[in-house]
Amino acid sequence: MNGGYRERPSRLPGAAVWTVPGGRAPQNVLPVLPDGCMDLLWREGVLLVAGPDTRAYDPEGGAAAWAGVRFAPGDAPALLGVPAHELRDRRVLLADLWPAPRVRRLAAGVTGARELEALALRLAAGVPPADPLVRAVAARLGAGWTVAATAGAVGLSARQLHRRSLDAFGYGPKTLARILRLQRALGLARGGTPPAEAAVVAGCADQAHLSREARALTGRTLTACLGPPPLTAAARHDAASAKSWTPRPSGSSTTA
Repeated sequence: MNGGYRERPSRLPGAAVWTVPGGRAPQNVLPVLPDGCMDLLWREGVLLVAGPDTRAYDPEGGAAAWAGVRFAPGDAPALLGVPAHELRDRRVLLADLWPAPRVRRLAAGVTGARELEALALRLAAGVPPADPLVRAVAARLGAGWTVAATAGAVGLSARQLHRRSLDAFGYGPKTLARILRLQRALGLARGGTPPAEAAVVAGCADQAHLSREARALTGRTLTACLGPPPLTAAARHDAASAKSWTPRPSGSSTTA
């Protein structure tokens, strides 16, 4: 099932903890579709970060086991101290973002998902709580609000909302809204709702509109996107193993 991918809610609000075993066959290494999230990753003693995607990512290989904490859209930048747009479409070593000695100390205490979650909780306790405005923007766009209506509801101009969105989500509010709408539609369709109905419920004009969005945002057909649910977090860490994954703020050579 999903190449062994397992996920559960985290004790960190809005986050999820996932694991994927090593030794996966190539056909069980599934693509990652854009979802607006960022991940803190662990692979064999190494900590990495996966930034927000704007396209589907095809990980390489499946030999390594991974664990990850996936943060809700907009939550990770404050914890990492890095604007999301600097990490867009990338996977990088955490040591490329923070001092290497500190990262080595943090990684020494992590042996799997449980310890990684505990680390994320400790790190989150040391930074201010998530910006309620950012969460309000993500919630409204995720519920299908227009960008204009969302800006008005949170008291920002269109330009201010765009700037805040780049820092919080990695891309502008229109792109985030499209990604979240696609994920809503795919979730409905995978749950048994006919694709045409899922498209309209999610906010698309019709199934053809949804198909165009799937192609534009992932490079795949709608049918391909509706295949086995993509291992969003797992794919990110696999990208890291290929030295090319998420964030790239501090000049990391690990480029997606």
